[in-house]
Amino acid sequence: MSGTTFTYGKINDDMLRMLERPHPSYFLLLLGFLTALGLGVLSLAVQVNVGIGYSGINHPIAWGVYITNFVFWIGIGHAGTLISAVFYLTRAPWRTAIYRAAEAMTVFAVMTAGLFPLLHTGRPWLAYWLIPYPNQRMLWVNFKSPLAWDVFAVSTYMTVSILFFMIGLIPDIAILRDEAIRKGQKLRAMIFTPLSLFWRGTNYQWMHYMRAYLIYAAIATPLVFSVHSIVSWDFAMSSIPGWHTTIFAPYFVAGAIFSGLAMVMTVLIPVRVVFGLEDYITDHVVQSVCRVIIFTSIIVGYAYATEFFIGWYSGSPFEKAIFYFRPFGLMEEWTLTGEQSIGFPQIAFFLMVFCNVIAPIPLWRWKIRNNLVAVWIICGLINVGMWFERFNIVGSSLQREFLPAAWGSYWPTVVEFGITVGSFGFFFTLFSLFVKALPPMAIMELKEAAHPPMKKEAHG
Repeated sequence: MSGTTFTYGKINDDMLRMLERPHPSYFLLLLGFLTALGLGVLSLAVQVNVGIGYSGINHPIAWGVYITNFVFWIGIGHAGTLISAVFYLTRAPWRTAIYRAAEAMTVFAVMTAGLFPLLHTGRPWLAYWLIPYPNQRMLWVNFKSPLAWDVFAVSTYMTVSILFFMIGLIPDIAILRDEAIRKGQKLRAMIFTPLSLFWRGTNYQWMHYMRAYLIYAAIATPLVFSVHSIVSWDFAMSSIPGWHTTIFAPYFVAGAIFSGLAMVMTVLIPVRVVFGLEDYITDHVVQSVCRVIIFTSIIVGYAYATEFFIGWYSGSPFEKAIFYFRPFGLMEEWTLTGEQSIGFPQIAFFLMVFCNVIAPIPLWRWKIRNNLVAVWIICGLINVGMWFERFNIVGSSLQREFLPAAWGSYWPTVVEFGITVGSFGFFFTLFSLFVKALPPMAIMELKEAAHPPMKKEAHG
């Protein structure tokens, strides 16, 4: 926090002020997000009515924008767990101001990601077939299928993320309960009383609360690395050129943290400006997040270069061909006219490199990291670049497999574009409702950071 004098009353007032009746501009913003969500629902209705063939997915491109969105949103969800669990265990002091919003972002991003494997099947109403249970159809789940892996990974990660999020909310919901009782708001008091689990703030409750939070932080930390590693195995376990590599697990994890932290800044910088939270989300907090973004950007750029080195060093003509195809299109000897074939994968490749490797370079300068507008723009570019990175992985390899007879091309259709826009509308609608319904910052931890408990003096 900054040099401002904080009291418990001031922290309560500042946090509860964000939950007051919103400005009309809030409803206008929410209407925009709901419109985007409505576009996604309409596009999904068209696809369900006409069939999955109305999308750009066709042989040999069995995976397209939907799986790209799935990997993208799973990656966004990793920042909340990283900030909440990993940085809690390492006692990073700057996490206090941003981890609650990051946790909420994790829950909403995983909810968004979980929709896409179901939409990709073309028959989402049969999603329960993916759950292993005795049934009259005498069918069992194919555990060799990446779709089944995703079901277990997403459901496990979502369960732990929601529980971790709700445990951290208990003391703050108790504050909202007491405030509702004080103001005579009976409906809010009826809602918050069971959610607070009858929290009274006794020493016994705090002791068990801190133990539970520490245990969940220890459980959630491996999930940062394991869940996105499982997502990477969806690709790496196949024999398709460009996918069958051992670098995918650490590559995907670094990319997930990279994109997740960028989305945290994309969301929280406007929150800081609108609600005047400069004393809480300080310049030091923004700069600390930017330093982690720089570090993960270096890892991601190194992974890009390593992929090309592996393709060359392998000596496999198929690997060499796919990594030539991604930036430059078809090789001249493989075309009848001798012209280069530039398509969506090539556009995705160069946008990926620019947004993820070149755009974060200005963050090395202190003046840029101290400029909120510049940081927000760069983080927005990173979000764009990370989406195209996921498409670069998903789309390009499937277009150029082993046999030229099986080659194809892929361009997203209007339906896929609408569903993608709808996913962003779904995510930002949930986050907008959260900001006005629950404290987007941890009130109790802000109080602890402002007035840390005094250590007992040692007696000789």
